[in-house]
Amino acid sequence: MGTGDEIGSDLTGGNVNEVVRVGDTVRRTAGPWTPTIHALLAWVRAQGVQGVPTPLGVDDQGREVLSYLAGETAGWPVPAWVWESGTARDAGKLLRSWHDATQNFCLTRAVWRMPAHEPAEVICLNDVAPYNMVHDGEQLVGFIDMDMASPGPRGWDLAYLAYRICGWCEDMPAPTDGPPPEARLTHLLDSYGADAAPSASDARSAMRQRLHELAAWTEEHARTTGAHHLLEHAAMYRRDAARL
Repeated sequence: MGTGDEIGSDLTGGNVNEVVRVGDTVRRTAGPWTPTIHALLAWVRAQGVQGVPTPLGVDDQGREVLSYLAGETAGWPVPAWVWESGTARDAGKLLRSWHDATQNFCLTRAVWRMPAHEPAEVICLNDVAPYNMVHDGEQLVGFIDMDMASPGPRGWDLAYLAYRICGWCEDMPAPTDGPPPEARLTHLLDSYGADAAPSASDARSAMRQRLHELAAWTEEHARTTGAHHLLEHAAMYRRDAARL
């Protein structure tokens, strides 16, 4: 997210949604899933998880309105904070808090943008990555962009987070002068909590499955929306899955 406070400033990212900042709020494209996601955000915040936006309804243009989390999200070139051990620690702990808080969320009449996966242990964010993290220069502030959330196993979220911050992603390779991806994965899983995290081998297996499914979803999204540049992303996911 940018740090400017002008009215109507565009925010970085937005491969799937149009996003704009208005004052201390963020306005995003809404969909049939928006009421469910807002109810979920309100539920999780009520459980004491503060590192996510506050849902503020829908504006007169039909866009969802969320509170703005001040800080920086990761773009390209990838900022140094992405590779700091404290980022993986904070991300693992925050994801664990989110998962634990979602366990008793009512699923009756819930509408999800993304498919659910079994076992549906928690509500997965499905897109936990540096471009959806907010960092204030010293520590991780929170996660944003929850509209991809849906029920699934804990390891499904951890696998994609590991793919993005441990060094397996082609367009986000970890620095060569730091720990190797396997060591970064161990640190992330330990930060999440060994009592609930998958094994490292299971996490790698889930990464491959996750990437193949993401590639198929991205290809279909590109076909239906005409966003053909996303096909490059899909091809990268398939290459990374093969390399894993």
